[in-house]
Amino acid sequence: MNMAENIGTSQAGSRGESASARMARVAEIAAKAAEAVDREGRFPQETVHALRLERLLGIAVPVELGGEGMTTAEIADLIVRLGQACGSSAMIYGMHQIQVSSLISHGVGSEWHRAYMRRIAGEQLLLASATSEAGIGGNLRNSICAVEVAGDRFSLTKEATVISYGAHADAILATARRAPDAASTDQVMVVVPTDDSRTLERKSVWDTLGMRGTCSDGFLLSASGAAEQIFPKPFSEIAAQSMLASSHIYWAATWFGIAADAFARAQAFVKQTARKQPGVTPPGALRLSEAAAKLHEMKGHLVAAIRRFEAAGNDDDDLSSIGFAAEINALKVAASEKAAEVVQLAMLITGILGYKNGTPFSVGRHLRDVTSAAVMISNDRIHANTSTLLLMSRFDTSLGG
Repeated sequence: MNMAENIGTSQAGSRGESASARMARVAEIAAKAAEAVDREGRFPQETVHALRLERLLGIAVPVELGGEGMTTAEIADLIVRLGQACGSSAMIYGMHQIQVSSLISHGVGSEWHRAYMRRIAGEQLLLASATSEAGIGGNLRNSICAVEVAGDRFSLTKEATVISYGAHADAILATARRAPDAASTDQVMVVVPTDDSRTLERKSVWDTLGMRGTCSDGFLLSASGAAEQIFPKPFSEIAAQSMLASSHIYWAATWFGIAADAFARAQAFVKQTARKQPGVTPPGALRLSEAAAKLHEMKGHLVAAIRRFEAAGNDDDDLSSIGFAAEINALKVAASEKAAEVVQLAMLITGILGYKNGTPFSVGRHLRDVTSAAVMISNDRIHANTSTLLLMSRFDTSLGG
C-alpha cells in the first residue's frame, strides 16, 4: 500500500475524535506486536501504519498548515500511552515529534519548510534524524561532515553511526558544518527527503539489548538538493531552543510509559496474591508502594518540565538560558534513573513470573528497553555539561515556578 492509499483509507472515525482515543487504538495494535518486534529486532510497521491511519504523525503541525496544533503536553501524553504498549514504538513516535518540533520552531519563516510541514500533515510523513557521526559519537553539537553549497544547490555526505529507523523514514533531518571551512560547532540542519537525490548505505546493524525495534542502524548518508532545504537558523539555536527540551521531554515520556506498564503488571500480581490470601498483606506490597512513589516522582518531574518549557514559549533568551538547560538536563538524568528503578522493583515484586517471558506479569522487555535510557546520550556526558553550567549560575530555590 502506497502513501496515498494509506491516507485515503484513513479511518473515518479518526476525524473529529480526540487524539487520545485514536492513540488508544494504535496502542492496542502496538501491544499485540511488541513481543515480535522485540524478539525479531524489526521495525514496528504495524504501529506506524496505524499512526498514519489515525493521522497522528502530523498532529503537532500548526492548524494553518494542515495539522492540529497539538501542544508539547498533549503529545507527551500520547507518547506515554504508546510507551505502555511498546517501548520501541513510543521511542520512534517521540523521535519523530522531536524533528517536527524543530520544523515548527525554526522553519515557519521559510516557505520551503512551511510547504514540507503541509506535506507531513497531509501525507503523514515519518521523520528521522542524523546527528551522530563517526569520529564524534553522540556529541550532537559537533560535526565533521559539511554541506557544500553551490548556487542554489547543496550536497552532503555524512557517516552517521546511528540513524534510528532511517531505512523506514520519509525524511531525515541531518546536521553538518555550515561549510567545509567552518568550525566543528558551526552547524546547520538540513531536511533530506527520501527521493532519488538521497542514498543510504548501511554500515552497521542494530543488534542490541533493548529498544530493538527502533532499528537504529549506522549509515553513510549521501544527499543533494535545493539549498533552501537548509534551516535558516544555525543548529546551535535549534538545539538550545527546541531540540534539547523536546528530546528530553519526549524521551522521558517514553520511559515513563514503559515504567508505568511494568508497575501495572506488578500491581496486578500483588492484587492476585492478595485475593488468594485474604487478610494477609502480600510480600510485594511494600515494594509496590516504593515503586509507586518513584513513579509519582517521575510524573511530577515530567509535568513540571513540560510546564516550564511551555511557559518559556517563544522567549529565545529564556530557552537558551543556562538555568533552563540545567533544568531540562536534570529531567533526562532523573527520568532515566527512576524508570529503571521502577522496572527493577516490578521484577522483584513479580519474581519468576516477571522474569519469564510470555506471562501476564513479564517485565523482561521493559527492563531491557529501559536500560537504554542512561546511555542514550550518556548520563555522564549530561552531568559533565550540567556541571559546567552550574559554575556559571545559581540554583533557583524559589517555589513560585
